[in-house]
Amino acid sequence: MKDRILETRTLRRGWMDLLVLRMHLNGQEEERALLAHPSGSAVLAYDAGRRVAMTVRQTRAAVLHCEAPQMMEFVAGVVEDEDFAQTALREAEEEVGLRLRALEHVGAVWMSPSSSTERVHLFLAEYTPADRIGEGGGLEAENERLTVREEPLDALWDGLHAGEFADAKALLLLQALRLRRPELFEPAPAQGG
Repeated sequence: MKDRILETRTLRRGWMDLLVLRMHLNGQEEERALLAHPSGSAVLAYDAGRRVAMTVRQTRAAVLHCEAPQMMEFVAGVVEDEDFAQTALREAEEEVGLRLRALEHVGAVWMSPSSSTERVHLFLAEYTPADRIGEGGGLEAENERLTVREEPLDALWDGLHAGEFADAKALLLLQALRLRRPELFEPAPAQGG
């Protein structure tokens, strides 16, 4: 008999819904919890000329609950009334004050397919200092208080190898950029004088 959902019960409604699924799974009937989470976009915005990327840090409920340190992330947010690319562009303006011109789609990934409906579309985007239109920091109306930094790509790559990456989206995006633009991770040429 084919795997299928027999019944869905909603335990909590809100920004994310908590559901219980009664399923026929591998020939047996069982229940599984499911978090109906909005899908979104994440973008690694990088300045190829200066070999830096825009990063953010903010308090995350799950990380705080687990008493883990705040983690480095790239721009990310959930889809509102727009497509995934427009979400990435909007979030770049809100979070880091960048008006991005073009996005390169990397792919879409399930964040935790065993228990969440969340899928995140991943993008790369090049920027220059002229694309900086504000300070960023998030939206006060959404109680966002982001720390925004530009960090050298080679230092981010070293951090990945040192096991400092906790955010899956950031890890995937940095690896995608490294595969597509390896020259950005080489030592910067010496400045003549």
